[in-house]
Amino acid sequence: MRIGLAACAAVLLPARTMPQAPVSGDVNRIRTVVLDAGHGGKDPGNLGTGRYKTTEKHVALNVARLLGKYIGEAFPDVKVVYTREDDRFIELRERCNIANRAKADVFISIHCNASDSKDPHGCETYVMGLHKTKDNMKVAQKENAAILLEEGHELKYDGYDPSDPESMIALSLRQNVHLDHSLLLSALIQKQFKDRVGRPDRGVKQAGFLVISYNTMPSVLVELGFLTHADEEDFLQGEQGQDYMASAIYRAFKEYKATVEGVPVDAPAPVTQEKPAPTTASGVRFKVQVVTSSRRIEPTARNFKGLEGVEEHRGNELYRYTVGDEPTLERARAVQRQCREKGYDGAFIVAFREGVRIDLQEAVKFAQSQ
Repeated sequence: MRIGLAACAAVLLPARTMPQAPVSGDVNRIRTVVLDAGHGGKDPGNLGTGRYKTTEKHVALNVARLLGKYIGEAFPDVKVVYTREDDRFIELRERCNIANRAKADVFISIHCNASDSKDPHGCETYVMGLHKTKDNMKVAQKENAAILLEEGHELKYDGYDPSDPESMIALSLRQNVHLDHSLLLSALIQKQFKDRVGRPDRGVKQAGFLVISYNTMPSVLVELGFLTHADEEDFLQGEQGQDYMASAIYRAFKEYKATVEGVPVDAPAPVTQEKPAPTTASGVRFKVQVVTSSRRIEPTARNFKGLEGVEEHRGNELYRYTVGDEPTLERARAVQRQCREKGYDGAFIVAFREGVRIDLQEAVKFAQSQ
């Protein structure tokens, strides 16, 4: 069934809870991550310049395996599920089904880009949304064209046509509920690519990818670089380049996990009442983030379900909105409960020191040391 353009709402929603059922009262705990190596088998994906016989399917699989290894080693309690672990063809809808059956909390799809020109280069990460540029739509159309290799694809994808812009834009409605967390993870991935690996940053973008459109969890699609650019092909086809990119995504996942869960990454969630972090003298302030958006919202109570004192923070091409300004983690948790009662189920705590956002774990340790 096709949805008309008029039905497409702006991609702008408040934070929501993760789809996984809560355990031990922690609704935002990340327990399962699905890693999707794009293409495979009879579908090679994008091709390189011809010097190495590079294929997107092999680069994506190698990076996905490395990423899963790093996550598994660092977080033994997080289950890593692969949509494919070898060179086989998996239908796009089945990739979504794998994630949904696993009740995943995060879905990361890994790909490589290509262009008719040899000039475009750099990394970009996509979330579901309205196509803001013709280039975004072209990337999505190329990735989605894999369904043409599937038998009976017209029925499986509700009449979706990869060449029809209206059909493409209709997909954006499916992932709106998870947009805020998807945007957060995307921004963290791009930051790692740029700051830690030194790759050209093409930013966080929105487009209609089938492989993330039917998921029931925050989902991103990563384009590691352009195989049609000679230098990037050199980097991506080699073991070192693949390891660097997998490590960057891992570090972004680690930071995302810490931010969403609101607890130190390397420590279990507390089961007893936590000793309040002391004092304003530490210079640390705790706030509650309720919305992440790719466009600006006027920070008034009317736009935030009656919440007063909304603050706007801009960075990595995203707008983040917080409430509260508390000297202790305990008081911030009280604000967090109020936000969730207002409908912001995925609201999470962030920390600032002297007006600069810092890691929550670092903030708690600093406050307790004062």
